[in-house]
Amino acid sequence: MVLKEKEKTTIEDLRTQEQSCIEKYHRYGQEAKDPVLRDLFGELEKEEKEHYESLGQVLSGSVPACNCNDREGAQYEPKATYDSLTNSEDKQNDCFLATDCIGTEKMVSGEYNSNVFVFEDTQVRKLLADIQIEEQNHAEMLYKYKTVNGMS
Repeated sequence: MVLKEKEKTTIEDLRTQEQSCIEKYHRYGQEAKDPVLRDLFGELEKEEKEHYESLGQVLSGSVPACNCNDREGAQYEPKATYDSLTNSEDKQNDCFLATDCIGTEKMVSGEYNSNVFVFEDTQVRKLLADIQIEEQNHAEMLYKYKTVNGMS
């Protein structure tokens, strides 16, 4: 597969977004006070690395298989660390981190939604659509974390 210049530039831009997400989840994982949130950030960092690597494969001329995982967000059931009545500094910190990441996931998901139509190759479009669903799953998981901890 040979990418057109616009397709190549789009993949490079998406990789930049993924790299930013990797760094954010890594940093926020270190800042989070709640071990449940730290674990979630670690898992999301790992998945963003997979997205980054998949996009790298596309730049190299091959399209990796996608798993079309649309259940991960729906199946995520975090355990509460904070109760809804407590408003500690740690809870406020973790709420900020989770809320900021939801905004990031919305933005990145929107980028995939817009950019999928740049591509001629059906398999690349399928991969990008799959990554977009996974970005939506990430936002859902973060929202569920906030909800169970009385942060929403």
